Amino acid sequence: MRLIGLAVVLTLALISSPLSGEAQQAEKVWQIGYLLLPPLAEKPSVERQAFLQGLRERGYDEGRNVVIEYRSAAWNPELLPDLAAELVARSVDVILTAGPQATLAAREATRTIPIVMIAEIDPIESGLIASLSRSSTNMTGFSGTMHGLAGKRLELLREAAPHVSLVSVIWNPRNVAAAAEWKEIQAAARTLRVRLESVEVRRAEDFVTALPRISRRRPAAVVMIQDTLTTTYRVILAEFAVKNRLPAIMAAKTFPEAGGLMSYGSKTSDLFRRAADQIDKIFKGAKPGDLPVEQPTKFELVINLKTAKAIGLTIPQSVLLRADQVIE
Repeated sequence: MRLIGLAVVLTLALISSPLSGEAQQAEKVWQIGYLLLPPLAEKPSVERQAFLQGLRERGYDEGRNVVIEYRSAAWNPELLPDLAAELVARSVDVILTAGPQATLAAREATRTIPIVMIAEIDPIESGLIASLSRSSTNMTGFSGTMHGLAGKRLELLREAAPHVSLVSVIWNPRNVAAAAEWKEIQAAARTLRVRLESVEVRRAEDFVTALPRISRRRPAAVVMIQDTLTTTYRVILAEFAVKNRLPAIMAAKTFPEAGGLMSYGSKTSDLFRRAADQIDKIFKGAKPGDLPVEQPTKFELVINLKTAKAIGLTIPQSVLLRADQVIE
């Protein structure tokens, strides 16, 4: 009888162990909403590649244990609220937002689903959070801006083009972060003894009158404060600057990639890679409101030498040696 009983136990063990093994191997599939304003290219952008690499480093593989729901507004900001609502309706586990408008749309769509933002805005001045150290909301992530960068851009522009005396500054006064940068640039201009001309653009139509006004004023250079408007129309702004032989600078490296002269700002690919770490912490039980909103630690200077030649500008070697990327 004891032998029969032992055989029964062994049989049950053999039958049940594959099932328990399968149960142990069953792995939760996490859902990430990825909300952005620019079009989603077939070939992943550098930022998207960095984010996926960051996930892989933490054990997440797209299609295996994580599904990414991509939602792109293809440069149509009015679509973002509906796209954010779609992600909320799908009950994703976390929403990654790329850019200020995507961040604001996600914030309006949910106060419960965790949001990891990568936004070129000051999240405190924009009213998204109360403190960088602890947001006490469903938001965390990265602020793409830091105090002092706006003044540094004017300083770099002056070093690249020492003859600069009058600078036109294109900016959107409706953007809280842009208004803060404008104040920074004014302070830097006083130190550098550079005169500034404020060129305000609140909507796309404003470029129709703003650009001819800059041409008539004949400034020595142009600074574009990064905003959805200046980012969206960066190709037109780059062409305008080249046509008028104006040295120009913006925060995003997409500006010199589009034909503009220079950019200096945070290395956004690094922020996307680090975003994977915050998402991993959330998946493991951390509350987004308890995670600090981090600031950039890596910055990059990009110079388009082809554009410099087109506008008749010789970039000093001291500036070129500090460039992280030179486009020729």
